[in-house]
Amino acid sequence: MIASAAEPGAAGHRSSDTAVIASAAEPGAAGHRSSDTAVIASTAEPGAAGHRSSDTAVIASAAEPGVSYLPVPPSGRTPLRVLTIAGSDSGGGAGIQADMRTMALLGVHACVAVTAVTVQNTLGVKRFHEIPDDIVTAQVEAVVADIDIQAAKTGVLASSRIISAVAATWRRLELGVPLVVDPVCASMHGDPLLAASDLDSLRAELFPLATLVTPNLDEVRLLVDIDVVDGESQRAAAKALHALGPRWALVKGGHLKSSERSCDLLYGGADFYEFDAARVSTGNDHGGGDTLASAVACALAHGFTVPDAVAFGKRWVTECLRAAYPLGAGHGPVSPLFRLS
Repeated sequence: MIASAAEPGAAGHRSSDTAVIASAAEPGAAGHRSSDTAVIASTAEPGAAGHRSSDTAVIASAAEPGVSYLPVPPSGRTPLRVLTIAGSDSGGGAGIQADMRTMALLGVHACVAVTAVTVQNTLGVKRFHEIPDDIVTAQVEAVVADIDIQAAKTGVLASSRIISAVAATWRRLELGVPLVVDPVCASMHGDPLLAASDLDSLRAELFPLATLVTPNLDEVRLLVDIDVVDGESQRAAAKALHALGPRWALVKGGHLKSSERSCDLLYGGADFYEFDAARVSTGNDHGGGDTLASAVACALAHGFTVPDAVAFGKRWVTECLRAAYPLGAGHGPVSPLFRLS
């Protein structure tokens, strides 16, 4: 059994294979925030602000009810840099547009390598244009030749050619920074963005290079052939994903509509970490996966541990869902614009 930090009496309990993360959405999570900095305490580090007894692993979620913030550099000072390797959304809801919004509002400079141009709006993807793989890698090389990055993430990679090119470039550059792989296979409307025949390249070439992979339940089904319907199958999926080579695997539970909670499960080869939040009822959820992965990448750029970064990302995307707005005739985007207020 995995104890949820949001359930009465559950916070701080860890069985032999389970760690609990303080709920990302609930008031009263441990931690504190100064005027411009959120501290997420890792109990794995000496002196961290969370409690850890012999049978308990608690990672304290940052501060006040609502969202946590990352440090924002003073005006004129260069912020941290994160590279996103992903596709463009002409409707502005997902893809590199969502990545850049999130990074900017978290005080991080976004560098970009475009992998595909989609012709889409809130109703779906109309056309899809894959960028030549040599142009994708040239963008990555141009960025890192001039700009030091602290983390990177991938989104839509469009084809096995691009996946192979990105993986080869990442190995060759040896940047030594965290890589978050969001294995986007289809749009939220079900429009395919990666052929089933290209999944082998994703699993064999890119996953072993990843610090963290962040599939949703539909992507889990395609990647490891496990239909997640409950906690047991979610744990099995996390183990199967981790066996493909990433250091950490996050199985997002937001698409499990049978639950009133949104529970994401993180696995790094030892403990399971559960991130629990009340489900936000909204049809305006376009770009949620991109937003989460980008927020996690930003936290990793700041030096957070992976569990701490995921705790931050979960809290951030939950607030973005609460602030989501209608747009067009279909699904509007999750919105980080609440940060401006």
